[in-house]
Amino acid sequence: MNIDIENLKKKILYRAQYRGTKEMDKLLYSFVLENINSIHESKLPILEKFLEIDDEKLYKFYNDLNFDLKFEDTSILDLFKEFKLNKEK
Repeated sequence: MNIDIENLKKKILYRAQYRGTKEMDKLLYSFVLENINSIHESKLPILEKFLEIDDEKLYKFYNDLNFDLKFEDTSILDLFKEFKLNKEK
């Protein structure tokens, strides 16, 4: 299966920006925007799956309220956990 990388990136960015709550829209869109070009293209489908995780679970994980988030790729979780949102953007 041949994946069009640019279309996949657009889809991921769109999904990150339209989550349902403004806080998660901003957090996840900023996270994806900052990291999408540095993540190897073979991991983009995993990033897309990451965005399927429920907003509440991601919010709690990001804010150290839940350490038990299960996900197949810990490198994506580590990137997300280390990400610092610039609130002025």
